Amino acid sequence: MNSPENPLGPSRLLDELTWSNSFASLPAGFYTKLTPTPLPNPYRVAVSTRAAELIGLAPSEFDTDEFLTAFSGNRPLPQSESLAAVYSGHQFGVWAGQLGDGRAILLGETLAPTEPSGSLELQLKGAGKTPYSRMGDGRAVLRSSIREFLCSEAMAGLGIPTSRALCIVGSDMRVMREQPETTAVVTRMAPSFVRFGSFEHWFYNQKPDELKLLADYVLEKIYPHLLDTANPYQALLKEVTHRTAELVAHWQTVGFMHGVLNTDNMSIVGQTLDYGPFGFMEAYEPAHICNHTDQQGRYSYRMQPRIGEWNCYALGQAMVALIGGVDETQEALAVYNPSYEAKIASLWRAKLGLQSAEPGDMELVESLLDAMASNRVDFSLLFRRLSSLKIDDPSHDTAVRDLFIDRALFDAWTVNYRRRLKRESSSDEARKSAMDRVNPKFVLRNYLAQVAIQKAEQKDFSEIEILLTLLENPFDEHPQYESYAELPPDWAAHIEVSCSS
Repeated sequence: MNSPENPLGPSRLLDELTWSNSFASLPAGFYTKLTPTPLPNPYRVAVSTRAAELIGLAPSEFDTDEFLTAFSGNRPLPQSESLAAVYSGHQFGVWAGQLGDGRAILLGETLAPTEPSGSLELQLKGAGKTPYSRMGDGRAVLRSSIREFLCSEAMAGLGIPTSRALCIVGSDMRVMREQPETTAVVTRMAPSFVRFGSFEHWFYNQKPDELKLLADYVLEKIYPHLLDTANPYQALLKEVTHRTAELVAHWQTVGFMHGVLNTDNMSIVGQTLDYGPFGFMEAYEPAHICNHTDQQGRYSYRMQPRIGEWNCYALGQAMVALIGGVDETQEALAVYNPSYEAKIASLWRAKLGLQSAEPGDMELVESLLDAMASNRVDFSLLFRRLSSLKIDDPSHDTAVRDLFIDRALFDAWTVNYRRRLKRESSSDEARKSAMDRVNPKFVLRNYLAQVAIQKAEQKDFSEIEILLTLLENPFDEHPQYESYAELPPDWAAHIEVSCSS
């Protein structure tokens, strides 16, 4: 009998996993079948045990040659049909035409009973050239692979919908970026890697039959409950729009910035996808741009909600004919703002430890954010320390109050906050416990990732392991790692991340 902790029963060996590839059942124009380019002398960099548990993969496999060869792309998985998918997209608001998996190769899918779809697709990122690589070499560097691996698992630890990362396999083979860098392959997992740009590809190429095939495939695999609705295509757009709105609300309330919200980086499943130049907010600045390449600030923190909606409209444009008309499409898209506003209000209330809803709650939140912005207060530290506030004893405010240069401004805000807490008879102890369950002590700050990268480049992967432990359990205290939750060092201000990977 399978236990609740492990619905698959006993962990399975790699060769015991059953593989298929439903995407390969689509016509040949949707992809190119090919095998990964072998990675010379692969070695293990990191593995997420929690991600492996989703597909029932035994930890005893992690150190085997079979594991290395499978997830470096050096050995085909039995029964899998590896392929690179074609898609298009809008990049920085401009139609970019055909794109596709330029360095990612879909291995196939395997059983994952805890997933609503019942399976997870596995994809190797950095597995070599494909027909969609354009001028690229098809490889990913160790630096970007570590960032994607850690952030995928960090988002899962925060409870935010995300693709997962099973492992990183490295190699001493070098490729040229701004300078020569060693390569790696990261194995990522998701119910589907279909993107908004997958739909746009067929719309802009005037291929309505292929567009319908794709929509039917997504409905049958991911959203079968929508097939019996009056208009399944409208229901599909409505569901994806709702999920996207809620996803962006999650991002905003943890200070996460995606960095490259192109339509080809938007998941039809409503998960965070394609971790490139992301960042977690440190000194709070609504206009902050985490992507050095984004000179115009299109994907800044404060723009993310609007861009999320823009991307849904781009998807809607591609689906108008399927749905049956502009009015029906607009009706589906209209769920974005109410979904976003309801979700973000709920999340902010939880972060402030509020048990009930009052009309002025968002004004209370906005006034706090304004004070944080004018004082450049560290986002994560503020909300984590706020739980120590006592309703009737301001002497406990010191830890959070000292984050502000203008302490009087914070004091003025706490007057209204305390009044609000008293109106619902808030308990200091219960509120602290609740707030500490939603306000992380640890996030993947850029400098923490950079330290792990620098050590990994010397083949010391211990820092990745430490960060993985903290990020999988970001709400726990971990007193032995207190320094990982402190303000970033001065040198961290000079870290720049861009689309280069």
